[in-house]
Amino acid sequence: MSHEAPETQEPETPHLDFHGTTPYEDYVQADVLTHLQHTLSDDPGEMVFLVTTQVMELWFTVIVHEWETASRALRSDDVPTAVAALKRSVRELEALNASWKPLGQLTPAQFNAYRSALGEGSGFQSAMYRRMEFLLGDKSASMLVPHRGAPRVHAELEKALHEPSLYDEALQLLARRGHAIPASVLERDVSRRYEPSEEVEAVWTALYSGDESDELARLGEALTDVAELVWRWRNDHLVATRRAMGSKAGTGGSAGVAWLEKRARKNVFPELWSSRTLAT
Repeated sequence: MSHEAPETQEPETPHLDFHGTTPYEDYVQADVLTHLQHTLSDDPGEMVFLVTTQVMELWFTVIVHEWETASRALRSDDVPTAVAALKRSVRELEALNASWKPLGQLTPAQFNAYRSALGEGSGFQSAMYRRMEFLLGDKSASMLVPHRGAPRVHAELEKALHEPSLYDEALQLLARRGHAIPASVLERDVSRRYEPSEEVEAVWTALYSGDESDELARLGEALTDVAELVWRWRNDHLVATRRAMGSKAGTGGSAGVAWLEKRARKNVFPELWSSRTLAT
C-alpha cells in the first residue's frame, strides 16, 4: 500500500458563461425583486421601511400557501400533511415576526422623516394579509371594499371570504371523527367572523384531557402554535407603531394604536385557549 499523500484536487471552476441570464436569475427573479424599491423621500431610512414591508408581503404569501395546503389536507382527512404545513408556517411566522426588528425602534423623528411618502397607504390595505386573516376566521365583507379597483385581487379575496377558514376545516374534521361539534357551527355562514362556542370548547377540553399524543390533540397544538405567533405579530406591530407615532391617527384613515390594541386583544382559534382552563 502506498503511503504517499493523495494529490490535492483543485476545485473546479464554476460555470460562468451563460447565454442570457443565469439559471439562478431565471428561477429567483432577483433582478425584478431588487428593482421594486422606489422611495418617495430623500430620507435614507425610507429604504429600510419599504424593503421590510415588501419582505412582509412575501412572508404573507408563503404563509397563505401553507394554510391553504393545511386546509385542503384537513378537508381530505389527512392530518399529518396538515400538521406538517402548520409546523412549516410556524417557522415562517417566526421569520415574519422578526421583520419588525428593523422597524421596532423607530423614533418619532425617524418615522416622520418619510411618513408623508405613505400618503393614504396603510398595512390594513394589504390584500395578502387580508387573506391570512380570512384563513384565521377573522372575516368581514367590508374589507373587500378597498380592493374594488383591482379586479384580480378583489376576486381572490371574495373567493377566500366565502371559503371555510382553516379553523372551520379543523372543526369539520372533528365532527367527522365523531366529536360533538354543533350544527350551528358546522352550518354557519363561513363568510362571517367566527364566534366562540361552548360546545366546541367542550370538545377541545375533552381532547386535551385525554391522550396528548392523539392525532387530534397534536393538531390542536399545531393550531395553537400558529395562534400564539399571530398574537405576537399583532403585539409587535402595536409596540412598533406606538413607539414610532404614539397615539396619532394611522395612515389611510385608521385609528392607529387604538385599532391595533383592539386587534391584539382578540384570540385566534378562541376555544383552543379557553379549553385549557377546563382541561384536567
